[in-house]
Amino acid sequence: MFKASDAFGSYSVDDVGKAKEFYGKTLGLEVKDNMGGLELHVGEQRVHLYPKEDHEPASFTVLNFPVGDIARAHDELTKLGISFGYQNDVELATDAKGIYWGLDRGDGPNIAWFRDPAGNILSIVQDR
Repeated sequence: MFKASDAFGSYSVDDVGKAKEFYGKTLGLEVKDNMGGLELHVGEQRVHLYPKEDHEPASFTVLNFPVGDIARAHDELTKLGISFGYQNDVELATDAKGIYWGLDRGDGPNIAWFRDPAGNILSIVQDR
């Protein structure tokens, strides 16, 4: 039934204007106004962001961006004003930059977390 469906994920934000600026200008994604919120185009995927008055940031990662070189991606995003360091598991110790080096440890990908203006958790991930 859903194999041919063009499914998409969604999550809330508290300010559509700030989200549009962050995702469109800071992260450089294609952003369109849609259904009272925003539609992000990430590769061939769509993600819908909708306004919610009583928004509470997600307590888990809502969007992961695969990268080829996490250190380089981290430095580029830091220059754009992105702050790293969030991690929701004390066993995933990050370095001073906020990067978890899972590939070096042999227990997962390299990953660094950051937040959007609404406090939702995003990440950059390097799995090779």
